[in-house]
Amino acid sequence: MASTGSGRVAGNLPPDVTSFVGRRQVIAEVKRVLSAARLVTLTGVGGVGKSRLAVQVGRAVRRAFPDGVWLVELATLGDPALVEQAVAAALGLRDHSRRDPATVLAEFLEDKRLLLILDNCEHVLDGCGRLVVRLLTAVPRLSVLATSREPLGVSGEHRWPVPPLSLPPTESGARVTAYSRDALALFVDRAAAAAPGFALTRDNEPVVTRLCRRLDGLPLAIELAAVRMPMLSVEQMLVRLEDRFALLTGGSPTALPRHQTLRATVEWSFELCSEAERLLWARCSVFAGDFDLDAAAHVCAGPGLAHHEVLGAVAGLIDKSVLVREECGTGVRYQLLETIRQYGQERLAEAGDTAGLRRRHRDYYLHLAEQADADSGGPRQPEWAERLRVERVNLFEALDYCLTVPGRQREGLRLGTALWFYWIACGFVRDGRYWLDRALQADQAPSRDRARGLWINGWIACLQGDYQAGLALVEESRDLAQELGEDTELAYATQYLGWVRLASGDPPQAIPLLDHVLARHRASPRWTAPALIIFPIQILVAGTAGDTDHAMDLLDECRNICAALGERWALSWALITAGITWLTAGNPRQATAHLCECLRVKRDVTDQLGYPFGVDLLSWAAAAEGDWARAAVLQGAADKMWEPIGRPLFGFGALVDQGREWRTRTREALGERAYHDALQQGVRMTQEEAVTYALGE
Repeated sequence: MASTGSGRVAGNLPPDVTSFVGRRQVIAEVKRVLSAARLVTLTGVGGVGKSRLAVQVGRAVRRAFPDGVWLVELATLGDPALVEQAVAAALGLRDHSRRDPATVLAEFLEDKRLLLILDNCEHVLDGCGRLVVRLLTAVPRLSVLATSREPLGVSGEHRWPVPPLSLPPTESGARVTAYSRDALALFVDRAAAAAPGFALTRDNEPVVTRLCRRLDGLPLAIELAAVRMPMLSVEQMLVRLEDRFALLTGGSPTALPRHQTLRATVEWSFELCSEAERLLWARCSVFAGDFDLDAAAHVCAGPGLAHHEVLGAVAGLIDKSVLVREECGTGVRYQLLETIRQYGQERLAEAGDTAGLRRRHRDYYLHLAEQADADSGGPRQPEWAERLRVERVNLFEALDYCLTVPGRQREGLRLGTALWFYWIACGFVRDGRYWLDRALQADQAPSRDRARGLWINGWIACLQGDYQAGLALVEESRDLAQELGEDTELAYATQYLGWVRLASGDPPQAIPLLDHVLARHRASPRWTAPALIIFPIQILVAGTAGDTDHAMDLLDECRNICAALGERWALSWALITAGITWLTAGNPRQATAHLCECLRVKRDVTDQLGYPFGVDLLSWAAAAEGDWARAAVLQGAADKMWEPIGRPLFGFGALVDQGREWRTRTREALGERAYHDALQQGVRMTQEEAVTYALGE
């Protein structure tokens, strides 16, 4: 979780893509209600501006929430059971234990004063309601601001209907204030952006007012109309809209329900698009969340929309404010607003194309995941880590398709296993366990894919400290691989079987298995990143047995292989166990050198599970050198980083015991007061500050 130290504001509120216009009185009123009620739900029709208002309120109240304002976007979530995981992901909480997710969230939040914004709850109301009740009961200083087309329906909820933007009064002689012209202000702002030079004048104000009134003051409808200014005058837009309303209401242009107004506006926007743009609008509604141009071309191109026409159609939809363009670390991405997306899905269903587009969407993301898997042992690890992070919701959508559409379960198992780098190297092991549990349950037929899924899930279980489940999974994988004659999967299953037994305190059973696997990997023509993990394990075995020379020989071998491949992630774990080796040998200076190198490498690949491991071990090295204050600061920083992840040191018994011993010695050396102060200094650090401090930079 981001810190409020050094003047920074905690939270994850996104920057505004366009300016926020008006609603000053509304924001003030919601702030007042939120100061008195811990759960406020902003309700209203799609397009009324609930999400933008919630974010603006969040910005306005940030000072009241020292632990941050955190936005949780739920629009693309298909399964209410995933609400807790969506909240955890937004908070940066990567607990990899098997505990109930709501309990994990409650424990993480229990001492924090923060605001959660749950955006677009209407399709997962039950999941949101249950979680909100649980958290508000357990976390006394938590507040929740939700947006939904209907209330959550739980005790203590304060429903706040979001009104349309204000319009000048129709009564003659009524007082007009700045606050009664928000709808006009929004139209003018967006129209001027689309047609530079446009301004509100005495001559055009009546027709602009009439247009905004016909749009019922709905922000989305007003924005969709304003971007037509380069093509149509305000008068022309008004005529076209009134024709549309007459058609939809059987001839009566008055007293239109707001949802009808919005639908009319969206439908009118659809008809103003070219045929290629209409096809793209409908087809890209299959994406969950944002997507890039390559994905759009591969998924959406087809009859009526050639591959080379996609770029032009994307540009056209951006110009018409149908697609929102955003830039991130992986490049330019595009997104449909949720109301626009829902309309596109209707048109897709009318054309009978939904099943085919969902299948193409699945094919694209399965191919992407298998590319990442094949490339995960080389120099593009940082690139793939970021790419998989930004594609999270689309990958989950593809997994859900595979596991809910009959006959597609095997592809779900392939996809779940291909994403091992995202689950493990990027630190999303809880998500990995959830999807692999589902995939293995859905497809129980003997296969190489099942054998692979079992050992990967067993590996994840070990990282969660769930060694009993891990043992059962890798043993089943080993037995199945033997039955099928799959030597490669047998080697991996045996490797992680050895790891489970080592972590469970049974080296005599573990070491022969690990030695056999190392020899098997050495004889293989190709090293993969999961195979390279044999080196950290073997280095740990040698180092804790006191054979430092052999441990360093193994590290050198690992370095040479990784250098040839351009691999960094597995090397960083070899450096961690080399640090443990030197601590065991009584040489904290050498341990520090290896652990600092490890953290620098992990910073390259953004290994969220590796950061606290390295910082924790560096606290041991500082203590071993008698630098007790530094040791305590690092212990506090490590505690803070382990908190959102789960069990420190993956619950590895021998390491947990050593860590406890070093902490006891540090406390005794400093005294209770000085130890507490130094510990709190570390707790207050952000992750970036903690890593920088640990490196002595």
